[in-house]
Amino acid sequence: MLLVDIGNSRCKWVRVQDGRWSQARACDNAELARVQADMQREPPRRVLVSNVAGDEVSARMHTYCTGVGCEPEFIHATAERCGVRNGYRIPQQLGSDRWAALIAARSRVPGACLVVNCGTATTVDALSAQGEFLGGLILPGLSLLLHSLHANTAQLVAAEGAAQDFPQDTADAMWSGALRATQGAIRHQFDALQRREGAVHCLIGGGAAERVMHGLSVPGEHFEHMVLHGLQILGEDRA
Repeated sequence: MLLVDIGNSRCKWVRVQDGRWSQARACDNAELARVQADMQREPPRRVLVSNVAGDEVSARMHTYCTGVGCEPEFIHATAERCGVRNGYRIPQQLGSDRWAALIAARSRVPGACLVVNCGTATTVDALSAQGEFLGGLILPGLSLLLHSLHANTAQLVAAEGAAQDFPQDTADAMWSGALRATQGAIRHQFDALQRREGAVHCLIGGGAAERVMHGLSVPGEHFEHMVLHGLQILGEDRA
């Protein structure tokens, strides 16, 4: 089984055989043909895909899969699956990446959980102790926050600085602002979920996870490849 997580800017994929993973691989979406080359070297019998990069990318993945004799299974959010109940007013509007991450989190944590994915966008989603997805936040990721400052101001240049309580140069001020804004959103949602549920666990994944966790005033656990883990659970679910 081949699992493919296509985000807004990057793609991750892994093969699973008898529950065991091969080495996970990744590339920019502009290099998606690398997935095709991998499939051609060893055609998979089954492919599960989470794609939030649009219809054109879905069409390309469909072509890649059918080219090796396999029909791809594109994951979409539903009202309920694998112990998670979807609280969105229109369940199908929830992104497949968030849905898969919630399912992975539910499998890893039996109680209430805050599920954070730090990618191109940062998502902060809340799961109750009963497995109900209560809702969540979507905000620009760290790179987007910095880029927006650079793109919309005359004198601010996007550059990664260092997190400081009282930054004394522009790069540090911008980086600290983006980081603290992200951490503040996580802290706010953690506190809100804690007031509702009591004990809360926090899982954090995505490319910027380690940077967001540095100095975060929430006890968080780094959960790498959360979406891929969720896809595996969905693929193995017989319901």
